Amino acid sequence: MGSGQLTVFALPGIPLVKNGDALDALILEALDRASLQLEDGDILVIAQKIISKAEGRSIALSEVKPTPEAYELAKATDKEPEIVQLILNESQQILRHRPGVLIAEHKLGFILANAGIDRSNVDADTDQVLLLPEDPDGSASLLRKQLSSASGKRLSIIITDSVGRAWRMGTTGMALGSAGVEALTNLRGHKDLFGRELQVSEHAVADSVASAAELIMGEGNEAIPVVIVRGLDEGYSGQDAKHLFRPQHEDMFR
Repeated sequence: MGSGQLTVFALPGIPLVKNGDALDALILEALDRASLQLEDGDILVIAQKIISKAEGRSIALSEVKPTPEAYELAKATDKEPEIVQLILNESQQILRHRPGVLIAEHKLGFILANAGIDRSNVDADTDQVLLLPEDPDGSASLLRKQLSSASGKRLSIIITDSVGRAWRMGTTGMALGSAGVEALTNLRGHKDLFGRELQVSEHAVADSVASAAELIMGEGNEAIPVVIVRGLDEGYSGQDAKHLFRPQHEDMFR
């Protein structure tokens, strides 16, 4: 279990990531330059954008050919038809839309504005936009194996992105992918302070860690895509971030 004290700190010196870059090597080099060493139980929280960039998950809008459906939806939402076409391509279904807002169920299962398609922190001199990684849990698992092997430490990985939430303003961090950390802790059967048995309580651990890291990562030009969370150590878990999906029959928002 954790020590009762959590330390969250940035890993400085990660360069701008390009298609084909080896993120494990970039992280290990940054650790060496900063004279930092990983410890057993550390969780490395990594921004989705650098995963997508390294995996070549970008596309030029000039290469996108909108369909009639995309033009119609673009008109209703005041969005570029090319962006709308990409949203349609990346989605299972469109759940809600109005001028300026388009909520989609991504084909990976996430409910996101614009299906997670983003152009922030992408070179402004290009018409490139970023798509989500094709397999965030797989990306997290690979990085965990690479970094654990290189460091000799027991590590966990969380890939995070900023998302909005129903009934709440603003964005917060969400675990798109994870490996090694218990993403969802089931507290049913545990006792409260007065001995009552908890009936429905579950703790979204991976999302909570992602949110803590996002406070340091920032949303603008901070250029902090990797954060280390230390002190939560609860041992290894085989869960991944898909454990956080709510079954559709329990979803009251569709």
